[in-house]
Amino acid sequence: MKILVAVFSLLYATVSFAANAPARSPVHPVKSPLHRYLIERTFPAGALKGLDAATKKKVNDNNASVGVRWVQSYANADETKTYCVYEGPSEAAVRKAAELNKLPVDSVVEVPVTLSPN
Repeated sequence: MKILVAVFSLLYATVSFAANAPARSPVHPVKSPLHRYLIERTFPAGALKGLDAATKKKVNDNNASVGVRWVQSYANADETKTYCVYEGPSEAAVRKAAELNKLPVDSVVEVPVTLSPN
């Protein structure tokens, strides 16, 4: 119970400090030692149907072996195109992760700036 109280106290303090933080600009560069990339991929129809927890674990393990992290992906309605956000030390590392995972790569674009609607 003491641990739970300590965790909630820490969370409350964090929120309090965040509320007093200066407002961020709607356009700001990523403050991370890793680079962020948007990867476009084209798949044959039905290829994404086999994306289960075991496959995701294998992808994440292969990515980690080259210092890459899969952040999030978006797919079109027929699941033949994906747009994936990755973090990694370089474009070469992101491409190596795709090679290890036998994933197609149409394009890789570094996206160092975050645009916010606020």
